[in-house]
Amino acid sequence: MSFGELGDSMPSDLDTTALDAGMEERSTFDPYPQSVPQARAFVLSLEWTPDDEETRSRLATLTSEIVTNAVLHARTSFSVTVTKSATRIRVAVMDRNLQPVTPKTYGPTSPTGRGLHIVEALADRWGIDKSADGKTVWFEIDLETQDR
Repeated sequence: MSFGELGDSMPSDLDTTALDAGMEERSTFDPYPQSVPQARAFVLSLEWTPDDEETRSRLATLTSEIVTNAVLHARTSFSVTVTKSATRIRVAVMDRNLQPVTPKTYGPTSPTGRGLHIVEALADRWGIDKSADGKTVWFEIDLETQDR
């Protein structure tokens, strides 16, 4: 997904049989900075989270980026949902802020403004789904493609 397409939901063919097999977990967090490491730990603590270091590092980085955006910009409580199929893992952060995601371009010394660029670079797929209650920013990592 490119930034020009932000706000358009990307279709995902996530294998829904994973849901039937109980491969989904959700947790809710408050909009405070300490929620970032808590959400990251939640994602990585699931017993079915992949063991290989590269995938775990990507999961940790991507989760941190979209959760940080929820804390800094949405400023509402948010839920983190992790879903796993045979071929991919999806992390979705749903907040209650109706404002659309608008990427900003900052200077090279700015401490902020790179989160969605990082998500675009590290995720196999990502998107934003809008709803009447807020929005969900999500990413997917293919489990069979470990060569990033």
